[in-house]
Amino acid sequence: LKQEQESLEYEFRLVTAQKEAEKVKIEAQGKADANKILSASLTDKILQDKGIEATIKLAESPNSKVVVIGSGDSGMPIILGNQ
Repeated sequence: LKQEQESLEYEFRLVTAQKEAEKVKIEAQGKADANKILSASLTDKILQDKGIEATIKLAESPNSKVVVIGSGDSGMPIILGNQ
């Protein structure tokens, strides 16, 4: 009886692990698909606009302790702050 219970417990753990692995795989595939769609629609101009929006939000924040200087290779400002 004890061996049978141990066998059933092992089988349950195995099935549970397989279901969890399948869940993780499905989630990863969903993220990969979303990233593929997103990256197809992103342009340098859109990314630059997002960078400008983020810089404005930083400038408006009362808790902000960063320095924004010049421009990096991508045309975006270089932000120095607490790391």
